[in-house]
Amino acid sequence: MKRFWKDVALVPAQGGHDLQLDGRPVRTPGRAPLTLPSPALAEAVAEEWRAVGETIDPRAMPLTGLANAAIDRIAPDPHAFAAGLSKYGESDLLCYRAEHPLELQLRQAASWDPLLAWAKDRHGAELKATSGIVHVAQSPEAIDRLATAVASRAPFELAGLSPLVTITGSLVVALALLDRAADPEDVWSAANLDEDWQVEHWGEDELARAARAARRADYDAAVRFLSLL
Repeated sequence: MKRFWKDVALVPAQGGHDLQLDGRPVRTPGRAPLTLPSPALAEAVAEEWRAVGETIDPRAMPLTGLANAAIDRIAPDPHAFAAGLSKYGESDLLCYRAEHPLELQLRQAASWDPLLAWAKDRHGAELKATSGIVHVAQSPEAIDRLATAVASRAPFELAGLSPLVTITGSLVVALALLDRAADPEDVWSAANLDEDWQVEHWGEDELARAARAARRADYDAAVRFLSLL
């Protein structure tokens, strides 16, 4: 779609701020008003629209995309969306450790154990770790505690949480980011620890580098989205 507007404005609305183009309200793909819940997020989304060139590139507007998801996909049934997201806690990345070598095991323990400890202290969810890739069953209580933590979040928080879970492979680290209990750079390093080990020892090809850059862009957008709520 080509750019058809000149002016981008924000107007107060019930539940936040509406985005307008040349005085006309912007709507989501589902035809709902694009209402942003916080002034900071509203301004950031408006800046994405102001920065559009001759044609719209959705990849250059990640905050708008996450806001659309919050309104169209999550808000109609946030509990169902939260329940689906909570299932990632049953196979959290932090619970699956290398069988060898020792150096990698120590790196994983140093990076991942504090995050598991945080989940236990903050949410009462004590997750078990194992060596290898064979599934380890977590206690129903731990999974229920994580599910409760996710279910308590608003649709816009869930919209930012979802890509963080899928990109990192860990519900625990995503919740830590949402609670601002972990540094985004530290979390990125933790989520990519195994991959970084592989690169250190065997190198990285161009396709893997490009895929990682795309994941990092999506990760940074989700972190920023949550920080603006």
